[in-house]
Amino acid sequence: MIRCIAIDDEPLALTQITGYISKVPFLQLVKACSNALEALDVIASQPVDLIFADINMPDLSGMDFIKSLVKKPLVIFTTAYSEYAIEGYRVDAIDYLLKPFGYSDFLKAANKALRQMELLNAPPSPPPVKEENGQPENNALYIKADYKMVRIDMNKIIYIESQNEYVRIFTEDQKPVMSLLSMKLLEERLPLDKFMRVHRSYMVNLSKITAVANNRIIFGKDVYIPIGNQYKDKFTLYLETHFLGK
Repeated sequence: MIRCIAIDDEPLALTQITGYISKVPFLQLVKACSNALEALDVIASQPVDLIFADINMPDLSGMDFIKSLVKKPLVIFTTAYSEYAIEGYRVDAIDYLLKPFGYSDFLKAANKALRQMELLNAPPSPPPVKEENGQPENNALYIKADYKMVRIDMNKIIYIESQNEYVRIFTEDQKPVMSLLSMKLLEERLPLDKFMRVHRSYMVNLSKITAVANNRIIFGKDVYIPIGNQYKDKFTLYLETHFLGK
């Protein structure tokens, strides 16, 4: 999780930002501050990874506040004044949101912060895991999740769900893993004879399917995955080649 604070002297603007923060799964609001001096106390008492800061505020502006910090968290400026943009980037702000802005623009800025945090916290790439015969392991994925590299056994993947710019990978023996990945990238990495895209938002492990009924794929007793029209012909062909009977 990215621990963040929001700073804005306008109550409505502060409420909007904190509302947007609550919708982003990888953001955790530490404190909503009505001025920069209050934010200084928060940063002095607990770790903060990201600051959403208005610029034009009384007593201490958001720009001067950021410049005063010895150890700077990531910064995203939110302001109604476009003339501050160049100065904002001079203090290494990762984005600049011009008011009024919507959730989609906010989410894009938050994703930039996530990518930057992953780069800052990424461990060295692990060496390829070898099997007993000394050959590189080919049935595992290494996924960035929660600031660490998580190994996922392909054979234990049940299905994958796309959620905007993220995917959730559901497996047999652990809770879903969420990562900033695209379905297209996973399609290229996973073996085509074992995994199939069956919907714009879903990819399934063909060997884990329990049943198919009413244009839905069933896993276990209570997981139902819809089959999209765009992918129906391909999946139907797979069923026909594996169907026994008349």
